Amino acid sequence: MITVSDVSKSYGRGKGGRALLAVDHVSFTARPGRVTGFLGPNGAGKSTTLRVVAGLTPADAGSATVLGEPIAALPNPGVQVGVLLDASAQHAGRTGRETLILSQLTMGLPRARVAEMLELVSLTADEADRRVRNYSLGMRQRLGIATALMGEPEVLILDEPANGLDPAGIRWMRDLLRDYANRGNTVLLSSHLLHEIEVVADDLVVIGNGRIVADGTKEQLLSSAGTFAAAADLDALQGALQAAGVGVSGGTGGLTVDAEADQVGRIALAAGIPLRELRPAGSAGLEEMFLQLTADTQREGVAA
Repeated sequence: MITVSDVSKSYGRGKGGRALLAVDHVSFTARPGRVTGFLGPNGAGKSTTLRVVAGLTPADAGSATVLGEPIAALPNPGVQVGVLLDASAQHAGRTGRETLILSQLTMGLPRARVAEMLELVSLTADEADRRVRNYSLGMRQRLGIATALMGEPEVLILDEPANGLDPAGIRWMRDLLRDYANRGNTVLLSSHLLHEIEVVADDLVVIGNGRIVADGTKEQLLSSAGTFAAAADLDALQGALQAAGVGVSGGTGGLTVDAEADQVGRIALAAGIPLRELRPAGSAGLEEMFLQLTADTQREGVAA
């Protein structure tokens, strides 16, 4: 389990000589047997929070514990917590195999774990013996995952682990994390890929301007995301819904509606408008919810 309690962190000085508050009284819990998706726009405090949890950045106030202790207090952190925050930070002059051997030796594990991890993340013998400077970003991500999983930890903390992976690699990553959580372990996952978060996450934590703006199960948060509806005449459908006092926003190929599907269907039927599609908002709902919750902190219009 990961518990973040009232954590605050400031950096440097901004306008007027005031400290820049990166994280402002942040609290949430990532539970065993579940994948917790951590979402937020650029500069929202996501990476700072993960660095505090991983023991790399000291908090100004509050606390972050893993398995009931600050990560630095764990006797052998690598066998209890696997961390991947920046795949590009690996030593460029070492080979992938050397990188894993150093982790194996540091944790006091059998040498056989190196070969097992290379097989798990699908790095071939030739790739394992290349210098990391010659790795693609996707290969570095795989190596970082291998390092994080070396000690068979109970907790995984991952920041953008799908960066650089092709579609097959993203699917592999998704299945790996789902299986890992299903075995009773804790996964805290940060990603800007909203669809991937929706597919794999059980719980969602959304941060904006350094504060938690939403926290709950995926089902709880998306239940308010509404319904997706599509019709040949979207303008007519939108007019009918608005006339009925229902909130509507535009989307790709259809409308996101603040109402249950059966109510949308009845309104369309009464107006004589054939529907092409009618379903829970799903991914569109997650995107809409994210944009609404973080509207004041968007810099580029995407999650990060």
